[in-house]
Order: sequence, then structure tokens, then C-alpha cells
Amino acid sequence: MEYLERRRTAIEERLEAVLDGVEPEALTEQVRHVSLSGGKRVRPMVTVLSCESLGGDPGLDGGRGTAVDYAVGIELVHNASLVVDDIIDAADLRRGVTAAHVEYGHSAAILASDGLLGEAFALFSADEAAMQAVSDAMVELGMGEATELVAQPSNEAEYMQLARRKTGALFRAAAELGAVAAGADPYTQEAFGEYAERVGVAFQIRDDVLDEIADPEELGKPTGHDEEMERPSIVQVTDLSPEEANQRARDESDRALRALESADLQESRGADYLRDLAEFVVVREK
Repeated sequence: MEYLERRRTAIEERLEAVLDGVEPEALTEQVRHVSLSGGKRVRPMVTVLSCESLGGDPGLDGGRGTAVDYAVGIELVHNASLVVDDIIDAADLRRGVTAAHVEYGHSAAILASDGLLGEAFALFSADEAAMQAVSDAMVELGMGEATELVAQPSNEAEYMQLARRKTGALFRAAAELGAVAAGADPYTQEAFGEYAERVGVAFQIRDDVLDEIADPEELGKPTGHDEEMERPSIVQVTDLSPEEANQRARDESDRALRALESADLQESRGADYLRDLAEFVVVREK
């Protein structure tokens, strides 16, 4: 765990430094509230581990223009999207603290979301490939948000497309950014992107299953939220049982691992942890 903790610490320290530099200063409290209230930091860790598994230097000691910068950037994009999600869902809490729109009002929350995106793109702007990866992900994410609101999926194929857009897209970008930071060729960037996209979809399916079957105390949050919010969960949209849905997650995880192995990996602890992540998202209980 020391290996992962060092990388998480580097991400957290860089994240705080970026947020401290937000302009105008009047937004500092809001963006810190959104981004420092917890979170698994899965996407930024994927960026760092992807870079290392390709022999790249992630910049754990404070170098700029590195995987750590890109990791922070993708986390900021993710957090910005959560602010909007909470407004759409009228959610009062996020990660156990008051949602930004409840704490500061809708206008300030939206401005905080915009501020996070601005800081993120400043981190990507020096590299065309990095900008392209994130821009593509944001297009997909936006299409997913719109689909969920106005054209909810009615079958498994439509659900899977939505999951790829809403969850898989940012996972894909996270891994592609790590490959870009390592100087990987386009084929390798694509292989890592496919790996992470499928991990993201597996993550989302497992999330749906847990919302359906988990004990709220063990899960650490209320269950049945998808049905209450009329959100398209795989077990609501399809006739799949939770067990069958979980097998779909396993199938995505297996495909993710095959995509990862198709790349020119350097055997390392980073590569091992990427493999572990593909396994973990299917069996996690929280």
C-alpha cells in the first residue's frame, strides 16, 4: 500500500496547489469544497499507473507537464461534472458533505464547475494529444448526460452505450493521458484507452448492482437511489438479475485485461495494479 499511497499523496499535493492558484480568489473556497471533500481518486491513479506501466516518469516529485499534472486535470474534469450531476439530481450531499449548489447556491456552483474546467485545460494545453483525449471524453460525457435526461435507454445495448459515455469516457481519457505522458505511440494510447473504458463500464454496472442489493450501512450510502431518481440502472432497464448484471461487469473486465495485454507493457508494479483494478471493480462492496 505504500506504493499507492505515495502516488495518491503526490496527486493530492498537486491538486491542492492547483486549487490554491484558482482565479478569481473568490472562487477558491467553492472549488476546494468540491474537489477536496474526498473521493477515491481512481481516475488520476489510472493516469499515473498507466504512465509508469509504459516506462514513463509520472513526476511524483513535482515535475510539471507530467502524468501527475494530467492526473490532477482529469480529476478536476470529473469533479466539475459531479457539480452538474448534483444540480440535475437535486442531490443534497456529495461524498458525505453538502453538495456545492446547496452550500453556495446554483450560480456559484456552476461558476465553480467552470473554474475547475479552466484549471484542468490549463494543465493539458501544452500537449495536443492530451487536449484531444480530454476533449473527446467531454463530448462523450456531454452526450451521455443529454441522453440520460431526454432519451433514457430502454434496452441493454442502449444502456451500455450510455455507460461508455457517462463513465467509460473519463476513464478512457485518464489512461490515454498516462500513455501520452509516457510518450507512447497512438496504438498503445488506444489500447490503454480501451482498457480503461471497459473498466469504467464494469465499475458502473457494479455500482448499479450494489444500489440494488447492498446493505446501506455496509455500502456507506442509501440504496435504491437509481429507482427513486428514475436513473437508468442496468437492472432497471433490462431483465437481467443482479447476478447476470454482475457477469456483464465481469465480461467487460476480461475484455479490459485483454486490451491491456495487447500493449507493449513494461512489467512493473504499476501494470500489476492496473490488472488488479480491472478485477477489483467487479467484486467491490462499496
